[in-house]
Amino acid sequence: MKTNDVIALGNALMDFLIRIDEDKLVEMSLNKGEMHLVDEQQAKSLLKKIKEQKLSVEYVPGGSAANTIRGLALLGAKVMLVGKVGHDSHGEMYVEQVEEQGVISKLNKHQKPTGHAVTFITPDSERTFSVHLGAAVELVKEDIVEEDIAKSRILYIEGYQLEGNTRESILHAIAIARKHGTIIAIDLADPGVVRRNKDVLKDLIEKNADIVFANENEAKELTGLDAHQAAISLGKSIPIAIVKLGEKGSLVYADGSLIEVPPFPANALDTTGAGDIYAAGFLYGYCQGWELKKAGKLGSLLAAKVVERYGVKLFKEEMEEIRNFLEDS
Repeated sequence: MKTNDVIALGNALMDFLIRIDEDKLVEMSLNKGEMHLVDEQQAKSLLKKIKEQKLSVEYVPGGSAANTIRGLALLGAKVMLVGKVGHDSHGEMYVEQVEEQGVISKLNKHQKPTGHAVTFITPDSERTFSVHLGAAVELVKEDIVEEDIAKSRILYIEGYQLEGNTRESILHAIAIARKHGTIIAIDLADPGVVRRNKDVLKDLIEKNADIVFANENEAKELTGLDAHQAAISLGKSIPIAIVKLGEKGSLVYADGSLIEVPPFPANALDTTGAGDIYAAGFLYGYCQGWELKKAGKLGSLLAAKVVERYGVKLFKEEMEEIRNFLEDS
């Protein structure tokens, strides 16, 4: 009996959004426009500087799979999020905010601090990142409850967790999903992840995946093909393959047919999380039994809204309005 729509396993990262002048970046030893992966001591030092300088911080629960699951919850789907946060105020804030948005939290605590991604936004709208994964990468098999996957229609996996310490836990969850007839959806997450784990991903997709999400670069890394041919190639080994094309829309290959999903116009300010929200829209439509092109349109429309603001900010009324618009069309 499938009483839950989607259960997601992902890195729970609190996003800190900070508007800052360029000279402040230099003071913090950060290279503008780059992503800096930092250890716990570096993270603590940076957070101390932010506090000392009394910078204004906006907190948004983030992480790839978490963005998707929050979007699904606000659309009205029943969803769960499995992950790890720390025994700290950021962990408490993370759990509180995702639960307020309708997500069933399966977030356990760890002695490491809650993972976070600090996004510094300079006046020219360029973003500079400082990321500390912290407790997020401490997901273990014991955090995964078989019954939760058994009663879910879809298990959603982010590619980031298919390398490093969390891979074994993800494979364990996939085995449970297969045992209970739960659909397995995987987002490839990042071209670097695909490049470093190509053979593992190819084998995993061919043997276990039902739905795969990839952007153009990820699809090319995996298959060596352009977007259209990559969608067809992936779709020959799995039921549904989706290649996201950003401002050009998306491609969905299923049942021997390639579906072109048109984009929606947007004044893009920040593309962070656009692919995550596309997945939320698509999976919602899929769970509702919509035609795949219509599900893709919901994904495209939601992504167009998200890129017009800084950070992955989602609003229930807006999401419901978009959903209703497509349901009636």
